[in-house]
Amino acid sequence: MKKFDVFIIGTGVAGTIIANKCAQNGLKTGIVDNRDYGGTCGLHGCVPKKILVGATEAVASSRNLEGKGISKAPSIKWKELIDFKNSFTDPIPKNKEKNFKKNGISTYHGNPKFVAENQLKIDDDIIEAKKIVIATGAIPRVLGIPGEEHALSSDDFLEMEKLPKSILFIGGGYIAFEFAHIAARSGAKVTILDMASTSLPHFDKEIVEHLVDATKELGIELVMNTKVAEIKKNGDSFIVVGDNDGKKNEFKSDTVFNTSGRVPAIHNLDLGKANVRYSDNGIEVSNFMQSISNSHVYAAGDNTATDGLPLTPFATMEGHIVAANILVGNKKKPDYGVRPTVVYTLPALAMVGMTEEQAQKKKLDITVNYASVPNWYAAKHLGEKTYAFKVIIDKKNDLILGAHIIGPNAEETINVFAVAMQAGMQAKDLKTIPFTFPSASSDIVKMV
Repeated sequence: MKKFDVFIIGTGVAGTIIANKCAQNGLKTGIVDNRDYGGTCGLHGCVPKKILVGATEAVASSRNLEGKGISKAPSIKWKELIDFKNSFTDPIPKNKEKNFKKNGISTYHGNPKFVAENQLKIDDDIIEAKKIVIATGAIPRVLGIPGEEHALSSDDFLEMEKLPKSILFIGGGYIAFEFAHIAARSGAKVTILDMASTSLPHFDKEIVEHLVDATKELGIELVMNTKVAEIKKNGDSFIVVGDNDGKKNEFKSDTVFNTSGRVPAIHNLDLGKANVRYSDNGIEVSNFMQSISNSHVYAAGDNTATDGLPLTPFATMEGHIVAANILVGNKKKPDYGVRPTVVYTLPALAMVGMTEEQAQKKKLDITVNYASVPNWYAAKHLGEKTYAFKVIIDKKNDLILGAHIIGPNAEETINVFAVAMQAGMQAKDLKTIPFTFPSASSDIVKMV
């Protein structure tokens, strides 16, 4: 048996923060991962995805400006793009493990399973720790249909060395939209099958409609109200059987990806043997990020049932909180505050705060500023046809309740709204700021 003060499961952003902080403060610390060290964001999510988006953004911008000073738009060389992406991701596992060891952290590789409330088994090793932290993140949702083994994951998309001629995405969430835009601009024929009646339901409906229009204009086929019933191998390609209220339709594609969502990666840990309570939303924790049923266990990141979105900034915050509470006792609680989020399509779709529908359900007295403004300079000078915004303001106190933008630099402009909302600034205050001009942020004055 090997004994530790703290042992962390998972080497993503949350697990890394906790391990390093605990070790730097003198606690005997260990960490394990059943995959390459680095977590989803660095290896399989945010970082590699944004690199692919960056290249396709150059193509999209050039196409938008053809005939406006650009004579011929470039095209994507997929293998070169993947090699460029790999130059970022390939060094991460080795460098991360090297840094752990430098900080005196014992590193393990394998599939940890609980054997008691404060004990884990990793291959032939039994690990006992005063505190065990679960920071395993999330994994693709199981489809539970015949032929599911033929569907690839988002991880596989980021590793493809050759772009298929046709791609079908099962599920219409943000991952599907982002990858669909990348693939379509890189030359693939793309289809999205979605069992829902509307796309991206957590975002504002009217702003999403602009993204749907832009997506269809790109040649991507959106098939709604269609649940996938089966995936069949068909020579070198696949046939996906869709069920629309009892009516069966078949869709042929070279490659099929399961982008139906992600779930907490906790079901192979034998949590029952550790008396760790959990739900479909993740491990149930107190306000101090401690298991409500086992005081030896803390959890952080996408595998927890908290109000934090499954995004890197929230995993980072929770990691700092868990580390602090282990080191000095339960004193720190997460404040999720405003929660900006982005769909990295082209153009990007960004939001923070309430949707109009949510504000109406709360019976708030609101002002809604909504407009489609492709003729505004921020879009027009780039040849971008899609630019719209919706800002929800509380009439009673002039506070911004929500902001929703689709258009150039939306992922940056939304951060200004997030800062204003977190700081409690009134809409009239934003009108007085002399933003740099011309810039996307300078449009905020007209949005509020």
